[in-house]
Amino acid sequence: MLVIRLMKTGKKGESKYRLVVKERRDRRDGSAVEYLGHYEKRVGGQETKVFKMERVKHWISVGAQMTPTAKKVLGL
Repeated sequence: MLVIRLMKTGKKGESKYRLVVKERRDRRDGSAVEYLGHYEKRVGGQETKVFKMERVKHWISVGAQMTPTAKKVLGL
């Protein structure tokens, strides 16, 4: 079963996240089927969000489930 979730990247104290499609059983930082964008929340309260919404809709239409955190970040 495929899932759309966040993958943690970056160094300690400067976390960055990638929105990815992957198998539900895989590790959080394992290989992904497709990268759908990235999200970064900085210390000053600034956020950077860049997502490929067409691809997100495509994966949802073919049966991929979204984690609650991914839904929250996307605003769905």
